[in-house]
Amino acid sequence: MPRRFRFLVFDWDGTLADSTALISESLRAACRDLGEPVPSEEEARFVIGLGLVDAMRHVAPGLAPSRYGDLALRYRDHYLARDDAIVLFAGIREMLVELEAAGFVLGIATGKSRAGLERALAQQGLAGRFAVTRCADEGMPKPHPQMLLRLMAAVDAHPRETLMIGDTTHDLALARGAGASALAVTYGAHATTGLAELEPLATIDSVAELRAWLAAYA
Repeated sequence: MPRRFRFLVFDWDGTLADSTALISESLRAACRDLGEPVPSEEEARFVIGLGLVDAMRHVAPGLAPSRYGDLALRYRDHYLARDDAIVLFAGIREMLVELEAAGFVLGIATGKSRAGLERALAQQGLAGRFAVTRCADEGMPKPHPQMLLRLMAAVDAHPRETLMIGDTTHDLALARGAGASALAVTYGAHATTGLAELEPLATIDSVAELRAWLAAYA
């Protein structure tokens, strides 16, 4: 079959890396540290992928914006205490090798900071695996389309040949805003129902299914 896409863009947390539980736990612990009401696990998972201000506003709606930095520091301390234990989902590493060998251009669009992504890529031995990456602290964060638009411009990819793959509604809204196609994975942060409402090309339940879908339809 002729190739449908040339540029495959992945979210990081919850799509490639099994990190959503740690992010959620760290956010909840940070709120507890500051004496704020502790959000539910679902509420904490919802903000994964958002920019700092949007995330803080959602998990701690009663916190003064002047204290967002304090909450972010407490989150960082909790997260960094355990981030070296984060692993890629089983099969992700092999899938990326297959996709690169097949000639796809690979990218990352993430809510992580640039420093956080570089650290994660180094920890996982993936530095250099992706042609281009974009982080939340380098412009407008998800779900604003700027991140994906700049990634496409960097590799001269048209929206019709670009596929965004992510585990949150923020990823799918990012793709829609940029005019690109999207694929949802359900093994990360957001529930299947919310993902399906944004009408991705498919809703994928496992890495094995993701590899098979990309091999057959990308």
